[in-house]
This record gives sequence, structure tokens and C-alpha cells, in this order.
Amino acid sequence: MRYKNILVEHKSHLATVIINRPNKLNALNKDTLKELSIAFSSLEANSDIKVIILTGSGEKAFVAGADISEFANFSIKEGAKLASKGQKMVFNLIENLSTPVIAALNGFALGGGLELAMACHFRVASTTARMGLPEVSLGVIPGYGGTQRLPQLVGKGRAMEMIMTAGMINAEQALSYGLINYAVPQDELINLCEKLAAKIANNSSVAIGHAINAVNSGFKHDNNGYEVEINAFAECFDTADFKEGTTAFLEKRKAQFPGK
Repeated sequence: MRYKNILVEHKSHLATVIINRPNKLNALNKDTLKELSIAFSSLEANSDIKVIILTGSGEKAFVAGADISEFANFSIKEGAKLASKGQKMVFNLIENLSTPVIAALNGFALGGGLELAMACHFRVASTTARMGLPEVSLGVIPGYGGTQRLPQLVGKGRAMEMIMTAGMINAEQALSYGLINYAVPQDELINLCEKLAAKIANNSSVAIGHAINAVNSGFKHDNNGYEVEINAFAECFDTADFKEGTTAFLEKRKAQFPGK
């Protein structure tokens, strides 16, 4: 499929999704969200893709926020629909993808941009990146999961401070908060993400999918994460990946996982 606002690149078992609106600092509008939904759904269905990297074009911004011009005059009903549809179509989709998604923060990750990064399974940032949720400075709150995911990652107190002050933090602070896993120079960002992706791709994609689901379940009030883990653990025993992994271990060779 040809996209207008994003680019999708393939390299072996890795896919890179690039939000490509540099003249708008890669801001999220409804068309971009729709394209992201289609792209991630398509990549999830592709068994050859083991890892996805999500980043922004250029060196200024990952995503500098949502396109405010699209919702400045919305009613309560329209605002509710915007948040609900966006969360379901993109943010929750990415969080619950069985294919690991690494966010490569190449610049500003603000508002909906930081919320998008937080929906990914983990984050790597350039040392020049800046992160924040400035929504309250516009008279609104984060609406794409920011009030939920940020406390999970950095703790309630840090999250409250970041949301209420509407300020930005740098990569060093984000690293100390646990918001990102690594902070590296800009020219090393994608290279590190690709190295991490290669390590992930060496492992069982079936087991990784189960692990993602089990970890996420621990943060859902209507789920018992321990029970989900037990069931997922058990289901692994009936997979070709488990048979290959254990056989390879016993034979002292590297496993060649079939992904089934």
C-alpha cells in the first residue's frame, strides 16, 4: 500500500515505520493515525516480521504532538469519539501487538507523540530528544492513554508532576525516570535499535507474543496477570518453537525457531 504520511521499510525480519510529516514536526492527524493503524495491522499479520521500529522523519521530532487544528472546535461528544477511536485504532493496537515495537525517539516526543512512544513496548532516545505532555497548557488532558501509561512507567508522583507542569524533560531525565531504556547520540539511535531488534529476532516470536500479553495483563484491572502468565506458559509447551528451543539447548546448538 502507498502511504501519504508514513514510510514503511523492510530489512530482513525488521520493519521500520517512519512518520513522515517533517513540515508539521510529524504531528499526528487523523489520516496519519489511520495509516499507522493499517501499517501495524499489516505488519502484525506478516509472519516474516519479527520486530518493528517506530520513528519520525528528520532530526527535530519523533512526533511533536497531535494536529490541534483538527479538534480545536470539537464538542464533548466529538472529543470523546476522538480519544476513543484513536486509542482503539492505534495506541491500544500497538501496545497489544504480539510483534515487539521499539520507539526510536529522534527528537521532540510531545503530547500524542509521547503517548504513541509509551504505547510501544520500550523506548530508545537520542540525547537531543525532549519529552512531555503539554496538554493542560491548552486546557485539556492527555487523551491517548497518557494519564494511564505514564504512571506505569515513571510512577504516580513523577507522572503527576510532568502532566501538571506541562513541561519537557530531556533524555537524561527520561532515562533516570525509567521512561526510556537508552539515550544515545542521534547518529547511533537507529543502529542501536536495530541491534536490539536483531537480539529479539533470534528468540521465539511465539513466546515473545505470549510474554507481551502476560506483562500487559498485569496492568489491567480486569485481568489476573498471574493467571494469564500461567496459561501462556502452559500454551508454550504445545508449540514448535518450544520443541525446537529445548531440542537445540540439549543438542548444544543455536535454535532455529519456526515461529509456530
